[in-house]
Amino acid sequence: MSKINVVDMAGKVVSEIELNDAVFGIEPNKTAMHSAVVNYLANQRQGTQSTLTRTEVSGGGRKPWRQKGTGHARQGSTRAPQWRHGGVALGPKPRSYRFTLNKKVKRLAMLSALSSKVSENEMVVVDAIKTDEFKTKTMVAMLKALGAEKKTLIVLDSVDSKVIKSAANIQGVKTTQANTLNVYDILNCDKFVIVKGAVEKLEEVYA
Repeated sequence: MSKINVVDMAGKVVSEIELNDAVFGIEPNKTAMHSAVVNYLANQRQGTQSTLTRTEVSGGGRKPWRQKGTGHARQGSTRAPQWRHGGVALGPKPRSYRFTLNKKVKRLAMLSALSSKVSENEMVVVDAIKTDEFKTKTMVAMLKALGAEKKTLIVLDSVDSKVIKSAANIQGVKTTQANTLNVYDILNCDKFVIVKGAVEKLEEVYA
């Protein structure tokens, strides 16, 4: 088992924690992580785009000219796709982009993402993240002390509205809980700041 320092909100080392290699020490599988990211982004799509077909465009009820004898090509409506103001042929209609991943692939992707953060020294374990009031300045100071001033994901062990709202206005910072963690958010951050209690929860679920 590999060890990692546990720091406080001021960035000072207070203890050490042993990481379970089954969760934080595997060889990252890039294919599984890619599949998980594609799945997450696809499931975020609303799929509400819609175009009007020739039956839905207003007008065009009368035949523009008689069938034969004019020299024109025969036309039944001025709302056919080849006409200006006509309907759209084969355009997009509301649909769902959702698809599901194999459970083993999802699990492998999560373990790979966590392990990649450890191997790249982008994971910071904090003993506790707490604030007595709704204060953005407190969170800014903590992130500066931890060297996490770019895109940062803060993982809490439970919902703490004061911490969540204090970090909400900081650009590039996102907060989540151990039970709602996803692969996309892990890979999309430069620093992975996680509470010690959240590490224990992840090991309990995935080890």
